[in-house]
Amino acid sequence: MSTKKSPAVTAQMLIRKPVSTVFEAFIDPAITKNFWFTKGSGKLEEGKTITWEWEMYNVSSQVFVKEILRDKKIAVQWDQYQTTVDFEFKPLGDTTYVTITQYGFQTSGDELLAEINGASGGFTTVLDGLKAYLEHGINLNLIVDKFPKGLADH
Repeated sequence: MSTKKSPAVTAQMLIRKPVSTVFEAFIDPAITKNFWFTKGSGKLEEGKTITWEWEMYNVSSQVFVKEILRDKKIAVQWDQYQTTVDFEFKPLGDTTYVTITQYGFQTSGDELLAEINGASGGFTTVLDGLKAYLEHGINLNLIVDKFPKGLADH
């Protein structure tokens, strides 16, 4: 008997900072705004719903924080595609291996492919920005530059 596996998107990156620093970068919107969204309604806390905003695009999303295991895992139910996103943190000495997995997509066919493509590129960009910010103190403006003004469709 085979089990049908749900489509998922995974992105991962080694960040050359201790796990507590990397974990906190996703918990605290004052840090996260330097590599991902521009505004968060509060720190991530288990059982709370938080709003993330991308002010340059006039877009916001709500996430329900399902689980937080300090320095190990953050699980959220994201209103984007009604999916779950797991952020997992594995300490490797003084560095941290971050894995982001989004799963539970409700669509199929071309719509599913578009959602997976967007999520894959998006989370890769987030991890690239995280690496630059935490390791070098540089905000690369990756999110704002992903869809610059003047593009007809994004």
